[in-house]
Amino acid sequence: MKPIRSILTLAAGLLIGGAALAQSIVVASTTSTEQSGLFGHLLPQFKQATGIDVKVVALGTGQAIDMARRGDADVLFVHDKVAEEKFVAEGFAAKRQEVMYNDFVLVGPKADPAKTAGKDIVAALKKVAAANAPFISRGDKSGTHAAELRFWKMTGGDDKGSGYKECGCGMGPALNIGSGANAYVLTDRGTWLNFKNRGDLTVLVEGDQRLFNQYGVMLVSAAKHPQVKTAEGQKFVDWVTGPAGQAAIAAYKIGGEQLFFPNAAK
Repeated sequence: MKPIRSILTLAAGLLIGGAALAQSIVVASTTSTEQSGLFGHLLPQFKQATGIDVKVVALGTGQAIDMARRGDADVLFVHDKVAEEKFVAEGFAAKRQEVMYNDFVLVGPKADPAKTAGKDIVAALKKVAAANAPFISRGDKSGTHAAELRFWKMTGGDDKGSGYKECGCGMGPALNIGSGANAYVLTDRGTWLNFKNRGDLTVLVEGDQRLFNQYGVMLVSAAKHPQVKTAEGQKFVDWVTGPAGQAAIAAYKIGGEQLFFPNAAK
C-alpha cells in the first residue's frame, strides 16, 4: 500500500502545483507603467493578496491594444481613452474602468533655445517647429505618441520643423535619445521622475489642462477569446480599482513625489 499511497501523494502534489501555475495572468500595458516602476511596486502586493502571478508585456498603447485584440492578454491597462473606448465598442471588452491619472510634460535642454518654457503645450510646439529645434517623438502608436500628435494638430500646421525625428521606441529609449541629442521630448511625468540619464534635460512645459493623462483598465472579453482567464483577470481589475490597489497607487513615490493619482469610480 505504501507505494500506491506515495504515487497518490505525488499525483496530488502535481495537481496542486498545476493549479498554482494556472494562477497567472498576462497584462498588456503601456511602457510608462513599467518604466516608471509602478508595476514593480504594485504586483507584489497584488500577488500577496490573491496568490496570482502577473506577467506584464509593456508596449506602446497601440501595440498593447492590438495584443489584447488578438487574445494574447487577459487584461489591458493603457492610456489612450479614444482607442480604449473603440476597443470596448468593438466587443473586445465589456467595459473600461478608469484607474489613475498623471500628466504629460515637455522636457528639453535647460538653455531652452526654442524658448518653450511655460504652461502652453501648443504654443511651445509651435516654437519648436519655428526654431527647427531637435525633437524626439516616440513614433510608436503609443498613448504618449497619440497625445503628442493631438498637440501637433492643435498647432494648425503640418510643419514640425527639420529637427523632428521619430524613434519608433518606448518612453525610456526616447528620453535616452533626447538626452544624448539635447532635444525636446514629450513624456509622461511618471517615466520622467524614474529616469536617471537626464543629462541637460529639464521640465519646461507643465500644468496645461490638455496634458492630463488618464489610464484605463479592461478585462479582455472571453466571448471573443475563450482562452482568457476571466476569473483571475477580473480579480486584478477589481483589486487595482478597489481600495487596496488605489491606496498602493497613491503610495508610489520617487523622491517624495507622487507619480500617479488614483481615480477609479467609487
